[in-house]
Amino acid sequence: MIVLRSDDEIASIREAGSIVAQTIARLKECIRPGVQTKELDAIARQEILKRNGYPAFKGYKGFPANICTSINEVVVHGIPSGRKLREGDIISIDIGVKFREYFADAAFTAGVGRISKEAEKLMRVTEKALSIGIENALPGKRLSDVSAKIQEYVESNGFSVVRVFVGHGIGTKIHEEPEVPNFGRSGTGPRLESGMVLAIEPMVNAGTHEVEILEDGWTAVTKDRRLSAHFEHTIAVRKDGVEVLTV
Repeated sequence: MIVLRSDDEIASIREAGSIVAQTIARLKECIRPGVQTKELDAIARQEILKRNGYPAFKGYKGFPANICTSINEVVVHGIPSGRKLREGDIISIDIGVKFREYFADAAFTAGVGRISKEAEKLMRVTEKALSIGIENALPGKRLSDVSAKIQEYVESNGFSVVRVFVGHGIGTKIHEEPEVPNFGRSGTGPRLESGMVLAIEPMVNAGTHEVEILEDGWTAVTKDRRLSAHFEHTIAVRKDGVEVLTV
């Protein structure tokens, strides 16, 4: 069932989203060669807790960390560790926050020092795909209109969208209905209504859209081991348009 949130509920999700945004801003300052991903995890936890939030991913279905840190060919769910960032890496960081009884979720990809032209383009296209998805999340449209526009833009730039991981509704749970794919045919799926709160998150690969899960049961990598990027915002569909809640 898709829940339509009240203005008061959206205000609470917005507060959770503000904690996410402030944590992301702090992490961006810390991304540089030599930093361990577990250091980024500790910084994120500190930033979230001092703002009276709670890291939503910690313990979720057994996930062992506060954030996901996915480097280069890792698509999503990379587990923070002693691995150090190196010049030329790209890293995708996914953060969820619970504030009171409500959740917000966002992700970004950043370069470490100087990165390749392909990596720059991949990041730029993925972030733009997110913007296009958000622009199309308007009341009266179909959910698949968002999905189709993301896929069309990504593939027109020579990249592929991941199929096995998708966006989602969000509110009193980190994952709620509906699923928000980054691919599909426009004009299908549920109609968007004011009060829907969605996490839109294109995951874009430089090569094949296929992924594999590593032995830890979490880390998802591109099947061809080429680069992947990930951007996400939590948004609310409003009567007069779209509101981004993780800014």
